[in-house]
Amino acid sequence: MTKVSYIVVKIDQQRLYCFGVNDSILYEYPVSTSVNGTGNQNNSFKTPLGVHSIAQKIGEGCAINEVFIGRQPTGVLDELIGAGKTLPEDIISSRILWLRGMQPGVNQGEGIDSYQRYIYIHGTAEEKKLGIPASHGCVRMGNKDIIELFGLVDEGCKVDIRES
Repeated sequence: MTKVSYIVVKIDQQRLYCFGVNDSILYEYPVSTSVNGTGNQNNSFKTPLGVHSIAQKIGEGCAINEVFIGRQPTGVLDELIGAGKTLPEDIISSRILWLRGMQPGVNQGEGIDSYQRYIYIHGTAEEKKLGIPASHGCVRMGNKDIIELFGLVDEGCKVDIRES
């Protein structure tokens, strides 16, 4: 598969598009952004707009449906449920692409910083909700899709989150 040069997330379509060096779409995936809409304020639980970069890739080699808490792998979802473990409401699974805002005053800086807000592209336990806004601010993907995307991008890859 061809490496991705940059990513565009379109909120109105609930889709993530991966572009190559010649600006052609290489891959596209259904996503789920915030049920609360778009916004960059801390504690808004909204998906931030603007240009970001992948600051950190987390989860290399972890199993599909691995659950992350505080960016640490804690076990596979079915096993955790079977063991009666208490899980967060918004489960982060399989892989994490942690985003850093690249626009001071928009998604970078005091009170609006995407990195400090822990905004990720990540796998979800609620794959049936892909294609509709349902997250708490992050960009959710299917678990197989995020594992695929994880292998196609490098840290530093640009991610532009747009209304349309």
